[in-house]
Amino acid sequence: MIATTVSSGALVLVVAVFLASAVEMVEALTIVLAVGHTRGWRSALEGVGAALVTLVVLVAGFGPALVRVPTDALHLVIGAILMIFGMQWLRKAILRSSGLKAMHDEDAIYHETVEELSELATGPKRDRISFVVAYKGVFLEGLEVVILVITLGTSDHRLGLASVSAASAVVIVGVVGAIVAKQLSKVPENAMKMGVGVLLVSYGTFWTGEGLKVSWPGADATLLVFVALYALATWTLVLMLRREGVGDPANVA
Repeated sequence: MIATTVSSGALVLVVAVFLASAVEMVEALTIVLAVGHTRGWRSALEGVGAALVTLVVLVAGFGPALVRVPTDALHLVIGAILMIFGMQWLRKAILRSSGLKAMHDEDAIYHETVEELSELATGPKRDRISFVVAYKGVFLEGLEVVILVITLGTSDHRLGLASVSAASAVVIVGVVGAIVAKQLSKVPENAMKMGVGVLLVSYGTFWTGEGLKVSWPGADATLLVFVALYALATWTLVLMLRREGVGDPANVA
């Protein structure tokens, strides 16, 4: 029984962190590819490297510090944070799936970035603009992943597992994206965001209860029940909004 509950919690953690990291990596990769193709790869890759180092330092610096926070308080605060993150991801995914918000188009973002960068002058050696744009793209997208890795990993005492899961997503998406760069728009990003939203809200509910000293039946296995319930509620809401068919995607923030 103990092995089952531990593996259930670890499975949800790995899937949540991996999917979230993959989604953010696709968005960051779109920017990096646009910068590299438009202004050259040297400064773009230097920006990527600098951003990754910054993110690693953040995980190494803040992760261990959170471990010293009392467990109940940590679970309560992190549960609330994950609920906020999860609801934001779910809101956008539901609106897009129901047709009330335009789908995220990586091809459009790529071409828009290329057009903007093409209008700027290119430096003779190191391109400061290329470095800054690549750094900012990777850092901002990666920062959300870092927050999730730190919160999920420390609260569940599996920071190493969360970090490995995130790193795996970054490597896999990076390699695949470099090979099939033209196919970024084919990635089912909205479905992934919906899945991540469900997982984060499930984790948020579980840990908020833990912080309030709720004794969940089945321990970590309760996470799977929350995932199923939130997934069902999310899909039901999508079907209801599709049936109503009210609204203009352009008017939804």
